[in-house]
Amino acid sequence: MLRVLCLLRPWRPLRARGCASDGAAGGSEIQVRALAGPDQGITEILMNRPSARNALGNVFVSELLESLAQLREDWQVRVLLFRSGVKGVFCAGADLKEREQMSEAEVGVFVQRLRGLMNDIASSAIMGLIETTRGLLPGAGRRLSGTEAHALGLVNHAVAQNEEGDAAYQRARALAQEILPQAPIAVRLGKVAIDRGMEVDIASGMAIEGMCYAQNIPTRDRLEGMAAFREKRPPKFVGK
Repeated sequence: MLRVLCLLRPWRPLRARGCASDGAAGGSEIQVRALAGPDQGITEILMNRPSARNALGNVFVSELLESLAQLREDWQVRVLLFRSGVKGVFCAGADLKEREQMSEAEVGVFVQRLRGLMNDIASSAIMGLIETTRGLLPGAGRRLSGTEAHALGLVNHAVAQNEEGDAAYQRARALAQEILPQAPIAVRLGKVAIDRGMEVDIASGMAIEGMCYAQNIPTRDRLEGMAAFREKRPPKFVGK
């Protein structure tokens, strides 16, 4: 049996400025950890707001935006995983108790920040939103189980829960390990071409793909990939 050794570094809290927190145990609702050993290049974001089932409150969103901004500048990060520190829940959605205390102007600003956050992480993990039951504008329809969402093509993978309660995390970790050895610039530009290309007509999509490919041509990783193919060896990508 193949055994993989994975070294874990401590969770690193990120503190949001100018916000009060109802707080996780360490006072930080978002924590970051970089994996080491054979998983070096994978970074995990731990969402840890048990008092509100990881609901999207002011502090939570501020700390998450801050962590994403920091990680965006870290070229050693090749794959980013989101992980819940609250058993049995990933994210409960909007913090409606906190939202109720906001003025109309504050709600408008906060919703704009949420949109920016969703664009940053391009997340489609939410299976159902219940805003209409609270008089709010929904982002989706009825609630779906993971199996139903998978059958409808809304998610790529659905896994049976294990005894430890982390089956989804383990599947995400396995996918991260598949992405990790790939050329990071090519992966990033490929995602840009796919995401932007889906929003436009075919001609515009082809133009976007061409622009992304042109950016990849002068990279060292492209030359390394061709050399590795010619020499029949695994490539060693450096993200340059």
